[in-house]
Amino acid sequence: MPHEPGPGPTELTHVTASGEAHMVDVTDKAHTQRSAVAEGHIRMSAEALERVIRGDGRKGEVLGVARLAGIMGGKRTADLIPLCHALPETSFEVEVHPDTTLPGVRVRTTARVAGRTGVEMEALMATGVALLTIYDMVKAVDRGMEIGGVRLIEKTGGRSGHWTATQG
Repeated sequence: MPHEPGPGPTELTHVTASGEAHMVDVTDKAHTQRSAVAEGHIRMSAEALERVIRGDGRKGEVLGVARLAGIMGGKRTADLIPLCHALPETSFEVEVHPDTTLPGVRVRTTARVAGRTGVEMEALMATGVALLTIYDMVKAVDRGMEIGGVRLIEKTGGRSGHWTATQG
């Protein structure tokens, strides 16, 4: 799938002119309201999805645990992505919905912060952790599940302003 670049600089911001990785200095950036929305899905067998919907898994209620795991994962982003800034007081809304047309589960995360840097990575991390949690909880029924479509679909705030992904 082709990707369209967003507004702003096209150079890699986490790489110096000599090619070394470094953390971006955000101390001079404006403290603004920022948000990001990410989505993804996990495909599974119809039998596995039915068990998820019924909530009778041996490890507990899958959808609620995945939602909480997503929030926890989003909060730990800076611990796992080496050059991400720690963003205190970030808000997460993780929506986890069964979709019989996949069949599987769709996850959509909205992350918000008032700060000097965006929350795109936090929204993506929360989505990914929620999906991985579903895999972990359902793998006894279907080891062939497939996680896909994890992407940023919208961001607001900061110098680059508002960005929305193209459909596809």
